[in-house]
Amino acid sequence: MALGRQFPPNETISASDEGDDQDALLKVLTKMLQEIGAHTGAIYRLSPDGQVLELAMMEGLPREFVQPWERVSLTAPIPVADALRDKRLVWVGSEEDMVRCYPTIAVALPYEFSLAAVPLSTPAGDYGAMFIVWSGSYPPPPAPTRERLTAAAAELAEKLQALAGKSPSRRRSGRHEAAPLTDPAEILGAMVARLPEGICTLDVKGRLTYVSPRGAALLGESPLRLIGAQPWTVLPWLDDPVYEDRYRRAMISQQPSSFVALCPPERWLAFDLYPSISGITVRISPAPLETEAAPAHTLPIDVALPIRTGAIYHVLHLASTLTQAAGVRDVVTLVADQIMPAFGAQAVALLAAEEGLLRVVGHRGFPPHIIEQYGRLTLTSPTPSIRAMVTGVPNFFESHDELYQIYPSAVAPDDGMAAWALLPLIASGRPVGTCVLAFREQHSFTVEDRAVLTSLGGLIAQAMERARLYDAKSELARGLQEGLLPHALPRIPGLDAAARYLPGTEGMDIGGDFYDLIRLPDGAAAAIIGDVQGHNVTAAALMGQIRTAVRAYAAAGADPGEVMYRTNQMLTDLDPGLFASCVYVHLDLPRCEARLARAGHPEPLVRHPNGDVEVIHVPGGLLLGIEPETEYPCTNVPLEVGSLLALYTDGLIEVPGIDIDDGLAALGTRLASDGDQPLNELAESLIRNVEEVGRRSDDVALLLLRLAAESLP
Repeated sequence: MALGRQFPPNETISASDEGDDQDALLKVLTKMLQEIGAHTGAIYRLSPDGQVLELAMMEGLPREFVQPWERVSLTAPIPVADALRDKRLVWVGSEEDMVRCYPTIAVALPYEFSLAAVPLSTPAGDYGAMFIVWSGSYPPPPAPTRERLTAAAAELAEKLQALAGKSPSRRRSGRHEAAPLTDPAEILGAMVARLPEGICTLDVKGRLTYVSPRGAALLGESPLRLIGAQPWTVLPWLDDPVYEDRYRRAMISQQPSSFVALCPPERWLAFDLYPSISGITVRISPAPLETEAAPAHTLPIDVALPIRTGAIYHVLHLASTLTQAAGVRDVVTLVADQIMPAFGAQAVALLAAEEGLLRVVGHRGFPPHIIEQYGRLTLTSPTPSIRAMVTGVPNFFESHDELYQIYPSAVAPDDGMAAWALLPLIASGRPVGTCVLAFREQHSFTVEDRAVLTSLGGLIAQAMERARLYDAKSELARGLQEGLLPHALPRIPGLDAAARYLPGTEGMDIGGDFYDLIRLPDGAAAAIIGDVQGHNVTAAALMGQIRTAVRAYAAAGADPGEVMYRTNQMLTDLDPGLFASCVYVHLDLPRCEARLARAGHPEPLVRHPNGDVEVIHVPGGLLLGIEPETEYPCTNVPLEVGSLLALYTDGLIEVPGIDIDDGLAALGTRLASDGDQPLNELAESLIRNVEEVGRRSDDVALLLLRLAAESLP
């Protein structure tokens, strides 16, 4: 199924046709909202390249409420992207569900509501997605609601498919916005239906549509100045994000809200907000508060905040997004996948100062020769990107002319872009680099855009510093681990062997899983596999100590129980604060016999030459490092030529959402069916099966041993 579509380059659409298209989509959306009892819905169209979802229309709430998600990457972890990418209904039934599943949205919209997202697809391809909002918390939608959502999605998808051959509108063009009510009788009727006295009414965008004479007197303003404006833009004492947040909360949750504010010089007013899908009725009354009992949170009359509440929540959303980044690559990916589309940019580059040069640590959308040019810049170059970093002042160029007006000697960047935002990356009070956002067409940066982007530069800088420190530690740990694991297994007559190691996807990508194969005298061999608690440098170092100790005790001729006993005593003497599980196997190849000892580790599997697979039940002792006098009994297991012994760590059988016994049974089934394969192919197959799971909280070690024909005496 195609994700993107090619639009005929010469086909155009008239304004009237576009209006008809918008009306047709709006009609389907509005009818569906009425039938399922939702108060808000929005339609996203998939961009021609199939990589970005663009908000086409929204009914019930102002578009400013979803400002951070006007344009989102298809890979972004938000409901509409998940719905289209996974071809499924996404249901978020409560504020708690939103915090758990989509924490970055929960930070930006901390209100009580339920949301469903549905893909808009036809057999011919994918065309977008829509989301629907209900007030309050609800369980998953019943069958009739699902059927209505599916039917509406199919109808909208067909209409979007019909529009696919028409030139898509520019960002923010052709959008549907609810117009303020103007008919006095209709306004008065809506007002009376909500509250009968001392009130004003706001439309869905927060604009005042009516103010009673008593309300105007309490607010201390003329009705003519208030009508058509948002209260917090004309009343300085209401110009506080706390008050605008109450309006947003009421509109999104569709539940009453209230607050108290100080009207200068000393009059406290109570505001009770009663929302509906058409707007809000606000009752204004003197607050029954004494001055000394009044809220301490006030704002001086002459203080104006630089950005509105929507922009503040935009920054919160982006900040919470960047907290998900571990390494530098994660920071670059998050900036490119989520932040770049949010501002409509087509290219991004993150530049870091290193050893007198400005090095490109990540980029997307720029041609290679531009990245090459950035990589050759010294910190003394008189270029906008260097100047932004050195001075700590962001630069916004809305066109080529504006760039050359400020930097007359600047060489044409030849990057195919027409506007740029250069954000200095300042961390811990020192410049660490520059973030370059670029736009293919001339771009106007509003005051709010500049404020949000400036704040964003500081957030990216902090994320970059954390990520670079993490990468340095991770590189050290990986180097230590790679140095401690065997580079190759020894060749032992009568024994075929294969091993694999797979790091987890969470944490540092390193851990304490280890394995080893040891050649012993008289045709014998020893094998060990284990798992040290933790995923850090300490775990990797302790793994190396255990492996070294086991090798020493095995070479001294100790039996498996004694090897485990001595290793456990060593670990308890070291007292590293970590524990380890382990299985040790002594293989007497001429006699086709194995002796095993186990310390809290998953039991090995053996595949017999006839294809039967069974678990080797080995009585185990405590984990290594807990109790110094723990005994580890030995178990003798007769083997045949062709028998396959599988030693593994728990990461191989622990799959999210699957019981560990089921995981063990699945491993046995794979060994039974594929066990005749060459060991390297079998090991690769088993590891590949784990990789397909995706996210893994634990690493995986696997050691396969098969008795070969030359083991016969």
